[in-house]
Amino acid sequence: MELHQNSFKRALRSGQTQIGLWHGLFHPYVTELLSGTGFDWLCLDAEHSPSDHHNLLAQLQVIAAYPVAPVVRTVSDDVSLIKQYLDIGVQTLLIPMVESATQAARIVAATRYPPKGIRGVGSALARASRWNQVSDYLQRCEDELCVLVQVESVPGVQSLDTIANTDGVDGVFFGPSDLAASMGMLGQSSDPKVQQVIVEGIATVRASGKAAGVLTVDAALARKYIEHGATFVAVGLDTSLLVTAATTLAGKFHKS
Repeated sequence: MELHQNSFKRALRSGQTQIGLWHGLFHPYVTELLSGTGFDWLCLDAEHSPSDHHNLLAQLQVIAAYPVAPVVRTVSDDVSLIKQYLDIGVQTLLIPMVESATQAARIVAATRYPPKGIRGVGSALARASRWNQVSDYLQRCEDELCVLVQVESVPGVQSLDTIANTDGVDGVFFGPSDLAASMGMLGQSSDPKVQQVIVEGIATVRASGKAAGVLTVDAALARKYIEHGATFVAVGLDTSLLVTAATTLAGKFHKS
């Protein structure tokens, strides 16, 4: 059995723009619905949704039948959690609240087996290796792993150059909401000052040879970030899309 190829990682390395959707409605039935809508990637958000690795497993299983890449955002940089996610088959991890190169290096180490890292060896029990049916999984798995770190604070921005240049980090994602809050502008993620920090951050990340990403529901702003070099951009949230569509429909029949 062959090791599953990470098409998302390959696309980022070749500079292909990848348009994504944030997926917080964590039920696998919704995951399958969204998987066929034409996005390049879905962010399965386990940070701000009531999700866990059991639920993520079901989501990964249904998404596997569709030409869309799953990107899993963890709740933290916990090494044990990263191990569980990798073993159930996550190939692209997005780790939130990264603020130093030391933290980034520890995250990378959690995705590598010894002697390169600290990942525990349990491939016989793991879906990732198809329960050891992928004969060279231990030797080759890191080739298909994509490690994305999320910079979303002033300290993170201050350490951005060293974070981006950390060996094993494939890309840096900017979180506008938390970044705005860290800058003293809670709820103002589209403020020009926040935009400028992100644009400058994209340039720093690209100069390191890594991919830069961001989330925004503002289409014009998304295009701006893409023009400045962002290559993986989430342009919507499933929860917001549902609320907006339902509210609009109800409003057509219930006039105030």
